Amino acid sequence: FPFNGTTGGAKVPSLDWISDEREGLTICDATSAIFGMDMTPWHKLDVVTYSWQKVLGGEGAHGVLILGPRAVQRLESFQPKRALPKIFRMTKGGKLIKGIFQGETINTPSMMCVEDYLDALRWAKSIGGLPALLAKSAANFKVLADFEAKTGWLEFLCAVPEHRSNTSVCFKMKAPSGEPMGSDAVAKFRKLLEQKGVCFDIGAYRDAPPGLRIWCGA
Repeated sequence: FPFNGTTGGAKVPSLDWISDEREGLTICDATSAIFGMDMTPWHKLDVVTYSWQKVLGGEGAHGVLILGPRAVQRLESFQPKRALPKIFRMTKGGKLIKGIFQGETINTPSMMCVEDYLDALRWAKSIGGLPALLAKSAANFKVLADFEAKTGWLEFLCAVPEHRSNTSVCFKMKAPSGEPMGSDAVAKFRKLLEQKGVCFDIGAYRDAPPGLRIWCGA
């Protein structure tokens, strides 16, 4: 499940719905949530994946895999009935290949991209670590939420406050008549903002209603 949905501006408000007595594994796509949202308690998440390009602004096409104890146990006890390509093999002789998580790679990734992400992590540490990152994202979101509350022509796309994403904030817009603003009018509005140097690339997802999507990650 995705912890946060960037297309609709909605997030999982908590992990209370995940049972501590579960038999299966929870696999969470945290790309637009990690470092920007409180994802605790971690024991609810057995597998967490994310890519670098979202909250800390790293390069795309690079992924991170975090395994909890239950996921490791499943890997070491499960025997697939078919052959797996080498790049997908995470166990050998019934044991986790720990080298995968200690810097060993099958193919050499871009070291420049790795160093760029390490630099982002050093920056995060310098400002106070995870608590500071979460506070920064929350403060960014509050600026938009306060503006939306006093503006009659802008509304959150997600109607339930506790479900609203604080990283990928999505809005719908109203015309002076009170009707939803059409795609052409929204496009003109965005173009005007770009011409004024106010912001760039804040258009809604292509399958979402016409509106704005503003990034508030750390």
